[in-house]
Amino acid sequence: MGSYYNGSYAEFLDSLKAAGVVIRNESEVRERLAESQRWRTAFMTLAANGRTLGIEFSVEGSRSDARAVQKVLAQHAFPAEKEAAFIAQLTAQH
Repeated sequence: MGSYYNGSYAEFLDSLKAAGVVIRNESEVRERLAESQRWRTAFMTLAANGRTLGIEFSVEGSRSDARAVQKVLAQHAFPAEKEAAFIAQLTAQH
């Protein structure tokens, strides 16, 4: 996976968007991650259970590339199983 990258949640979300991920209710996501000391864990919780808060992650047609999304997750030190779960969720919705 490479060296540990301790980037911010804001950099992470911007990178996801650049990879073609659409974040519905992004302001709520940013607020919740800002409040969390363990933003990676908070992100995965929001990705899995955020619909009740109006939070959804989806792909934007052909602009999204699963490899690009996986690279973003890896660069921000997400475990491989979390990468796979998030990508599976994105592709299942599309």
